[in-house]
Amino acid sequence: MTRKACLVGPAYPYRGGIAHFTSVLAKEFEKDHDVLVVNFKRLYPSFLFPGKTQYDESNSPVAVDTERCIDSLNPVSFWRTAKAIARFEPDLVVFQWWQPFFAVAYMAIIFCLNRIDKRYASRIVFLCHNVLPHESSPIDRVLIRIGFKMVNSFLVHSSEDRQNLLTLKGDPKVEVHPLPIFDMFVRERYTRESAREELGVSGRVVLFFGYIRAYKGLGVLLDGFARSLKEIDATLFVVGEFYEGKERYMSMIEDLGLRDRVVVVDRYVPNEEVEKYFVACDVVALPYLSATQSAIVQVAFSFHRPVIVTAVGGLPEVVEDGVTGYVVQKNDPEALAGALLKFFEEGKTVEMEQNIAKTKVRFSWSRCKELLLGLAGERGAGAPRR
Repeated sequence: MTRKACLVGPAYPYRGGIAHFTSVLAKEFEKDHDVLVVNFKRLYPSFLFPGKTQYDESNSPVAVDTERCIDSLNPVSFWRTAKAIARFEPDLVVFQWWQPFFAVAYMAIIFCLNRIDKRYASRIVFLCHNVLPHESSPIDRVLIRIGFKMVNSFLVHSSEDRQNLLTLKGDPKVEVHPLPIFDMFVRERYTRESAREELGVSGRVVLFFGYIRAYKGLGVLLDGFARSLKEIDATLFVVGEFYEGKERYMSMIEDLGLRDRVVVVDRYVPNEEVEKYFVACDVVALPYLSATQSAIVQVAFSFHRPVIVTAVGGLPEVVEDGVTGYVVQKNDPEALAGALLKFFEEGKTVEMEQNIAKTKVRFSWSRCKELLLGLAGERGAGAPRR
């Protein structure tokens, strides 16, 4: 009998890395499972969302069929969602966890699901992209404990998140698996030359990609990049929607004399354009001040692009210093400048790209799926029946 898996979390038409993750994981499960993806019909209330839109406006979305049940502000939808899951009778229910705002909704859905059949409790796994949010508050920890109260099986993406989990949740079953490769943007539409021609750039190219928020450390990168220009000639692309402080960063660019060396693309980049920026660049910089992991590393690796990351969270666990990129201390512009100089002066591009091609098997979707199934118990065990 074909086994069944239910994935709960945002998916298309919502945008962003979690939505992409849900869709690609669903496709992995579809290889040997019947799959139900339970999506949101309302994700964030508009006043809580800092961006321009919550929806993916790409011409080529990363999408799977979903059942849009969950309204984050409507408790009636929590009971309806639980009934929809129970009707499917899954062997495994995976909740995507990334934001404490959804703790009450998730707890209510699980409570209702257990009221329908208590045996579902052993089939529920939380897949935690971040146990704690990047910019957390005391209320977040209260909400997290609420959200985790009725769950005992977790998959996290870094050792730091495992430790965060253990401080919040007694003695859970927990597995660690790095974020899998985000290869959904590899379309093979561009060569290095055609991508650079379209972007109007040549020479050495550094890329900063993704939402701009305080913890991403863009200011540190701008400072470090300016220092590196004393010895090399390069262009920095800053590509992503500003969630805070655009004026501050634009002033930094002016004050550091970078107007002709920094290209700012202030928007959420649709899926079909992502490839262009990664193919065009030589190296991707992630100067984060805090992190547990980053999908941007896995996007870079999908294009075999080396990365320069800071020694925060799980980033040193996925980047081999001097092999697939460089790891430097956080909040250190001089160290960032040194890594950029070392990368370009030692001509590491080809060597590192080859190393990435060899090692990216570590970041497999199939292994992620196997660990989720293991956390839900015996593979041969049947689904709870009503």
